[in-house]
Amino acid sequence: MKTIKSFFIFCSLSVLLISCGKDDTTSTTATISTAAIISTATSGNWRITYYYDTDHEETTNYSGYVFTFSANNVVTAVKNGQTVSGTWGTRIDDSKTKLDLNFTTPTVFVELSDDWHVIERTDTKVKLQDVSGGNGGTDYLTFEKN
Repeated sequence: MKTIKSFFIFCSLSVLLISCGKDDTTSTTATISTAAIISTATSGNWRITYYYDTDHEETTNYSGYVFTFSANNVVTAVKNGQTVSGTWGTRIDDSKTKLDLNFTTPTVFVELSDDWHVIERTDTKVKLQDVSGGNGGTDYLTFEKN
């Protein structure tokens, strides 16, 4: 009986110690300021290194395009003399930093038009995510500095 009681005390203390331990998890969704996104995006030329649309990768659709985000909220993508223009902006929505992209043509660029949640930002990389309200699919988009 004494052994069983000691075992229960040991288990209880173990659970208590584990639950009071330091939380080592870090959030990759910590608020990234819109100013940081604007500063980063306008600081050079970018390329898409990853685009995943709901259930398949479509990165190759943007291969060779060089993206430039200007301070007047115009984004251009240039490849072999062909220029595609759209608009971009940043905002906070539901405590999340968003990067809004809007292209009206061609169709492959219209797919990028969305309010992307910024999930990571460095000086050379911006990772974005969008969870569709319609079908619940998740898209991912990564820009890296040239």
